[in-house]
Amino acid sequence: MLADDEGLPYRPCVGVAVVNRRGQIFVGQRRDNSAEAWQMPQGGIDEGESPQIAALRELEEETGITPDLVMISAEIDDWMTYDLPEDLVPMLWGGKYRGQRQKWLLLEFKGEDHQVNIDTEEPEFSAWKWAAPEDLAELIVPFKREVYAKVLETFRERIAEIAKTGGA
Repeated sequence: MLADDEGLPYRPCVGVAVVNRRGQIFVGQRRDNSAEAWQMPQGGIDEGESPQIAALRELEEETGITPDLVMISAEIDDWMTYDLPEDLVPMLWGGKYRGQRQKWLLLEFKGEDHQVNIDTEEPEFSAWKWAAPEDLAELIVPFKREVYAKVLETFRERIAEIAKTGGA
């Protein structure tokens, strides 16, 4: 027997892995979750918007990091999906989606930490930090861990290269 939400589509979305000069990844603590629920920036792709433009827009909306402070360094060719836990489906996006279908991009952060501002017009994060890629699995909500592991494995060499050269 199928769960009620299995007939629902996936929400088209971008995921943004922002890496600093030390090879650490930006994560934000979700404002709408009292438990430890860190994640990388992500969000929906608007009608007619490319994943690259959506990634830059979402990054600025969620972190205050403007497009001039980052450089797109890599992109995963495939779309990745994750299903929401059944109890969350009716609570998110009007119950129209079973989860997200994501295009992931790696962006190099060329700015300084003081240029990050999560106190945005519609704040999504209550705190932020740079985390070592190998520490992310423990910080992320369980239903997103498999996607995050694939993203980090795909970007692993490029992240190491950035850390080795200091993003030069």
